Amino acid sequence: MKVLKWILYGVLIAFALGSLTVGGMYLYYKDELPSVAELREVRLQTPMQVYSSDGEMIAQFGEIRRIPVSLDNVPQPMVDAFLATEDQRFFDHVGIDPIGVARAFFQLLVTGEIQSGGSTITQQLARNFYLTFEQTWTRKIKEAFIALHIESQLEKNEILELYLNKITFGHRAHGVGAAAQVYYGKELNQLTLAEMAMIAGLPKAPSTMNPISNPERARDRRAVVLGRMLAEDKITDAQYQAALAAPIRTRVHSAEVTMNAPYLAEMVRAEMVARYGEDTAYNSGLKVFTTANAKQQRAAQRAVQQNLHNYDERHGYRGVEAQLWSAEEGEEKLPVAAVVAQLEEFRSIGLTRPAAVLEITEAEQRATLVFADGEQAQLAWANVAWARPFINRERQGQAPATISDVISPGAVIRVRATASGWRLAQVPEPSAAIVALRPSDGGIAAAVGGYSFAASQYNRAVQAERQVGSNIKPFIYSAALENGFTLATLVNDAPINQWNPGSGIAWRPRNSPDVYEGPIRVRQALAKSKNVVSVRLLRAMGVATVVDYLTNFGFNYDELPRNESLSLGSASMTPLEVARGYAVFANGGYLIEPYFIERIVDNQEQLIFTARPKVACVECQSGEREVLPAPQVITEQNAFLVTQAMNSAVWGGGSWAHKTGWNGTAWRIQRSDAISKHAGRNVAGKTGTTNDVNDTWFSGFVSGLVTTGWVGFDNLENALGSTTMNSNLDSDEQAISGTEAGAKTALPMWIDFMETAVEDVAAEPFDVPPGLVSARIDLATGKLSRANDYTTRFEYFIPGTAPTEYVDNSSSPTVFGDDDSIF
Repeated sequence: MKVLKWILYGVLIAFALGSLTVGGMYLYYKDELPSVAELREVRLQTPMQVYSSDGEMIAQFGEIRRIPVSLDNVPQPMVDAFLATEDQRFFDHVGIDPIGVARAFFQLLVTGEIQSGGSTITQQLARNFYLTFEQTWTRKIKEAFIALHIESQLEKNEILELYLNKITFGHRAHGVGAAAQVYYGKELNQLTLAEMAMIAGLPKAPSTMNPISNPERARDRRAVVLGRMLAEDKITDAQYQAALAAPIRTRVHSAEVTMNAPYLAEMVRAEMVARYGEDTAYNSGLKVFTTANAKQQRAAQRAVQQNLHNYDERHGYRGVEAQLWSAEEGEEKLPVAAVVAQLEEFRSIGLTRPAAVLEITEAEQRATLVFADGEQAQLAWANVAWARPFINRERQGQAPATISDVISPGAVIRVRATASGWRLAQVPEPSAAIVALRPSDGGIAAAVGGYSFAASQYNRAVQAERQVGSNIKPFIYSAALENGFTLATLVNDAPINQWNPGSGIAWRPRNSPDVYEGPIRVRQALAKSKNVVSVRLLRAMGVATVVDYLTNFGFNYDELPRNESLSLGSASMTPLEVARGYAVFANGGYLIEPYFIERIVDNQEQLIFTARPKVACVECQSGEREVLPAPQVITEQNAFLVTQAMNSAVWGGGSWAHKTGWNGTAWRIQRSDAISKHAGRNVAGKTGTTNDVNDTWFSGFVSGLVTTGWVGFDNLENALGSTTMNSNLDSDEQAISGTEAGAKTALPMWIDFMETAVEDVAAEPFDVPPGLVSARIDLATGKLSRANDYTTRFEYFIPGTAPTEYVDNSSSPTVFGDDDSIF
């Protein structure tokens, strides 16, 4: 009895000491326990997702991939799998499982170390939210107290839901929703029992037991999960056997990106980080909806890439990327498996995909190719025949006669998919960019900053400041119309020879092509991009006056040249800046602010930001609309007159001069049935080419969309190709065969894009605004005419600027600049 008595005393003392110890530790750690608010409102780290305006996903940013789900949306077999594997007594314990604790204590006594195991789902949740994964007594004690605290504050289903959304599954997948997407590309309700069991087995060792990194260990772990489900009577033996035999088929699935717009996505990422900081931007589950339309964005990407390949094919083939073996040198053909292994060193870039030539069939003039994934394909002669050898950007070698003249077995080449099959390709040397704006409010409808974001993250649409060439001329002409000139004013189209005593040389700006027409109307001069006329207009107004005026279009005052080369486009601007300037003409004279984020919602689908752009409209100026008004920087009449001249750049003399018809520099648009179908003749634009063809441009618009396209080399020392002139800045607008220029290099890209883009935007007529008058003029003199034939046309004038004198046989025209030096 005495022994039993002492044992009882010992137990009571031990219990008392234990209780005091536990109580003391609780008091010691209680300040570190999370509050109930923290538990109920804990923020699950969820990546930021970026969408087009019509809801297609563009990108996902954030290290952690998470798709939060409610417990009601988790299939019951998946819940059963986790409970059977991780915590069979979850609904019975208070956060700590005594049996698990006893097992862990026994392991400590046997090994002398604290080992993993024995943790309930609640303890794992506590560890994931608040603690580290180090195996120490301190961490274990804190984990136990936090688990008890969680159980006292939350319902079991709340705990389980948090656990399923928080736990790590490897490959940056956190939560069961993300795991299903990352490993299987499925929603939870689409998973099979085998797939659910695979996911449920991952928390034990997500980096080493996942089916991508270690399929065999993953298979073994899945078997453990299925076995425990069977033992708990959660599945039948037939289900167990079927799931156990299921193959391991998985790979990393990226986020469900449905539209490729990496340059635009990067613009959004940078802006969001600037607004909210990295942690909030990347981890709080924000959804960003851009102003970009998916259809137009795809069209822009396609136009940039296709146009660059067209340029590259015009200038010749630079050769294969590698030669794995050469029959001519007596080398043996490599096995296909070895070829495939070597192809892994080459990556796909843009539209191009690396492939190796296995053999050439001379009789059929085709090559058999193999790709890095083992797929084989055929390359037909028709898709190789373009490949004249590249010599330089002005010269190509002799056209190939057979496919063997271009490639041979063992060659590593690049091909791209076309409607006629695989086509020999190469990564284009030049770069290109397109940016399209809504002139009404500045929303960016599409933006592409280069051929391939993977190859270069430099966004030329918004970062590349390049000389604009003749893209500057509409702004020069706009200034002229504000300073006494009209569309009917005659200006002397004759060479200029200006001696510069400082440099000791003469400045001789030339037209391109080197053709001069003598007296020419302002409308026609802009349409034909007459360089010497632009110089004479600027000279008449003065450089200072023009520089001040150009700031109306949003151009940086400090970056505009203070000399007459400004009239030919020596100023450097980004495509976005140029498009913004052209939008002033398209919207009737208002300076809009480009923007690309339409709205932002949080992870609860609550709207936290919506754009309030400044809008170009007459009504909002008088307060009739609850919108922010954009400032009017030029008159509606001036914008219309410049648009008319740029419309002539597209349609030329048109029906007004059918016997002496002429074309403007953008005449290629006339060939586009798609643009004509939706916009008719309501298209305006201007080409641009810089000296030595370093940069080529086309900017143009319909009433609902302004688009600027640029093509050039990132290296300013490189030129796109030869020109007929090199003595002036704007070197070749109406490109002849064998040359590159805005009309030949950038305009086709603009047309390709706009053929799709105009389908869904307004293309209203360029209506004559109030405050203008029209008068019939003589085309040769710009004077009033009483005739009604091809020698005349109606022209628009600001009141008070129309000619007052009628043409007659005895009078001579008044020509501005007629006293300049001519030779």
